[in-house]
Amino acid sequence: MTRTRFPMATMAVAAFACLAVVAAACSGGSASSDSASEGPRATVSGGGEPAGSDDVAATDAPAATVAPVVSEGQIIEDVAEDEDIDEEAGPIPGGTLRFALEADVDGLNPTTSSLSAPGRMMALAVFDTLTALDVDGNVVPYLAESVEPVDGDLTRWRVVVREGITFHDGAPLTAQAVQANFDAQLASPIVGLAQRPFYPAEGPSTVVDERTIEFSMLEPNAVFPAWLSTQLGMVASPDWLAAAAEDPTLNQEPVGTGPFVFESRSLDSVTRLVRHGGWWGGDVHLDALEFRPIPDASTRADLFFSGNVEGLHTTDPATVGDLRDEDSAQNIVDETGQEQFVQLNTSSPPFDDVRARRALALATPLQNYRNLIGLGIARGADQMFVPESDFYNPDVVQQGDDPAAAAALSAQYCADVPDGCSDGRIDVEFQFSAAGVVGARQADILDQGWSAAFNVNFDELAQDQHIVQTVLGQYQATLWRGFGSLEPTTNRHTLMCRTIGEGISLNGTRFCSEERDDLILDAQAQPDKADRAANWQAIVQDMNDASTRIFLVHTIWDNAFSESVRGVCERTSPDGVPLRCVVNGVNWFDSVWLSD
Repeated sequence: MTRTRFPMATMAVAAFACLAVVAAACSGGSASSDSASEGPRATVSGGGEPAGSDDVAATDAPAATVAPVVSEGQIIEDVAEDEDIDEEAGPIPGGTLRFALEADVDGLNPTTSSLSAPGRMMALAVFDTLTALDVDGNVVPYLAESVEPVDGDLTRWRVVVREGITFHDGAPLTAQAVQANFDAQLASPIVGLAQRPFYPAEGPSTVVDERTIEFSMLEPNAVFPAWLSTQLGMVASPDWLAAAAEDPTLNQEPVGTGPFVFESRSLDSVTRLVRHGGWWGGDVHLDALEFRPIPDASTRADLFFSGNVEGLHTTDPATVGDLRDEDSAQNIVDETGQEQFVQLNTSSPPFDDVRARRALALATPLQNYRNLIGLGIARGADQMFVPESDFYNPDVVQQGDDPAAAAALSAQYCADVPDGCSDGRIDVEFQFSAAGVVGARQADILDQGWSAAFNVNFDELAQDQHIVQTVLGQYQATLWRGFGSLEPTTNRHTLMCRTIGEGISLNGTRFCSEERDDLILDAQAQPDKADRAANWQAIVQDMNDASTRIFLVHTIWDNAFSESVRGVCERTSPDGVPLRCVVNGVNWFDSVWLSD
């Protein structure tokens, strides 16, 4: 097969932030430098994910040693060589790799489930995507043999799937199977909200032949191939989708084309997948994968250091520091995006009033939060881009650390809306994801500043409940994690008016700006990244003026592995293109093997 070039050769995927949509809580974190080429993410979500699972640190972070670059914005720390392993002899088959996740998810159906980073990690072991990201963030074919606009028209795209691929249940991969997945996405209350507003009601997809399907869109979309590397590009068995629609318990037992086959799943305990001996992509080395959700970051790290798991992911800067200081740990540190922010629901009091939104921003103890949470490992965020990004707007600065100004605005609001206040301060509920001491510490730091102008009631929920509440708009303020993709246009569902539903909303703030919508659609139509930059700088300014999100820190992900784990960053596409090994806390296991 020859490598098919997409019209946007240098475009990387943005990510439907955890779409899974929905708000997949990409739990929160901090991130640092994402160099000029931020890395894309691999999912869809209602604006992102709940922040807080790993975002707090209680100790000073140890200094990290600079390591070789794997992909732009990623480094892999040096690890001691095992002289007894003959790397030239090739991978050793066998063994079970145990991986500690920051949380569990409600299901593993890519057309209906809320897939945060842990969900995407598990799902991508079972499902393959139509496209993938190479080490430079470019979109390349994967399950698809090609993805091209029809006659150069960016409102019509043709996808041709590879020949000879079968699902785990023996059904063939066909254009009809791709259409069945797309139809299931459109029908989903949550995932569908990320899709339906951008496709015509009649004829959004057409099967041309056994291997070819065409998609029609409402507006020109130069970044369409990027979506197919996210959750929206995962392809499940159409027979399984039909069965799961009748029996939702089957959402826990995924059937795809991927390198691992579902064996068993106990929610909040262990999900076990076993090697798919007939995987179309080649040899799978591990016998099995076991995913273990451990919400508390320090407990997760303790299991790793004691040898009870061979891998983990974390966004907790203190844990990242500890892992970097451990000579036997291999750390793939991904600083390619995602921001942690306080997200405000503008559809109901008090944050339907811009004075209340600005008061909360002004009262936020930014410097204290960044010092205590970021620890010099995760840097502060003013917007959805880092300074190295082409889309960064240097004129946008996050307001904060001004309790006096916050109190003055709060007093103005309370004079007009006395029923929403007590003792001269605005009453508000703050919702965050349960993560042991982590979430409580974050909430405590924020309240130290907010108490100058707000009476805050705290609501700590399990991550999956937190996601649902946020998507349904049943919150006032919440700690969230989102954005962070190389191509921000794929975050459109989190920002536009048309994704605000009466019940479910993927635009988490439920704030509508028609001017912003026009800027996004204009950017989406531009094949050249440079032509989109001015639009996104204006969009960032619009977001700052609306005061609907209080940006805190950039998320830093560390996917750490023991010395015995090999091959994490040796993954390639079917056409031999080296692929990105970690995307926002998610890595793949088809190339992984154990040396003992």
